[in-house]
Amino acid sequence: MLCISLCVGVAQRSAPQWLPQSSGTTARLRGVSAVSATVAWASGSDGVYLKTTDGGANWRAATVPGAETLDFRDVEAFDADTAYLLSIGEGERSRIYKTTDGGEHWRLQFTNHNPKAFFDALAFWDADRGVAVSDSVDGRFVIIRTMDGGASWNENPPDKLPPALAGEGSFAASGTCIGVQGRNNVWIATTASRALRSTDGGDTWQAATTPIPSGPSSAGIFSIAFKDARNGVIVGGDYKKEAEARDNVATTSDGGRTWKLVKGPLPAGFRSAVAYAPGASILVTVGPSGSDYSLDGGASWAPIGGAGYHAISFARSGDGWAVGEGGRIAKFR
Repeated sequence: MLCISLCVGVAQRSAPQWLPQSSGTTARLRGVSAVSATVAWASGSDGVYLKTTDGGANWRAATVPGAETLDFRDVEAFDADTAYLLSIGEGERSRIYKTTDGGEHWRLQFTNHNPKAFFDALAFWDADRGVAVSDSVDGRFVIIRTMDGGASWNENPPDKLPPALAGEGSFAASGTCIGVQGRNNVWIATTASRALRSTDGGDTWQAATTPIPSGPSSAGIFSIAFKDARNGVIVGGDYKKEAEARDNVATTSDGGRTWKLVKGPLPAGFRSAVAYAPGASILVTVGPSGSDYSLDGGASWAPIGGAGYHAISFARSGDGWAVGEGGRIAKFR
């Protein structure tokens, strides 16, 4: 009896949990980028960005000058000084900003001048090489890349991309509809439940179908993440049915060429972001109705108690944060 009680106690103490932190803002937070055990950035509505340099004990919230009406759905950071922000929206509301002095000054690097384009997210292999994706325009995907730290952004030639399906785009829910790995691998999850894949740094692309249901404009794949060049996971569902847990996870073991639907136990509802915790052999997924974790590569999931979140990120150290409504922010343990 003593052994059983002790084992149960240890299991309970080691179960994943969220430790809420004070963000200093009430903005809706949709982007987060964990850099290390001490440094992380976040972003959200009303031109807001946040930064901590002490593990989240204190967060500094501020607004990018001239961007007060923008919604920053993605942030990609490299240290306490260098970070990129992507705002969403049609036409010129889609922008990319960069800071190299910790947020004291922001440089507008890219403004979308295509009135039909709507940028959703960006990702970086390193501080110089990055890629951003828009919803499709006139039957073709719009993907831009930088090789010089954002000093210039260049659009992929249409003949290097597969044709887009009618109305196909990506969900700008958490900044994680696009993911990179290694030196040249990149994947994009789409609203049509397809996964685009490039193994040459975004020069050429292939499209693969997945078993995640799509159809209504509110359903499809919302997030994609890879542990290595072969093993990855996608999550999603229908954001208008937050508590519905049905066919919302699929995995791949061949680099995204084929995908297998996870039968369960499943995350307990629509999920907008998923991430691997480096070195911890754990997957974590979040959504507005809650969060879940997996210890077997995504084959089965268990709930994490507490509130829901929109986005999640882990640093190479294994430290992670999640962000959500009303300035909600928490550290993973």
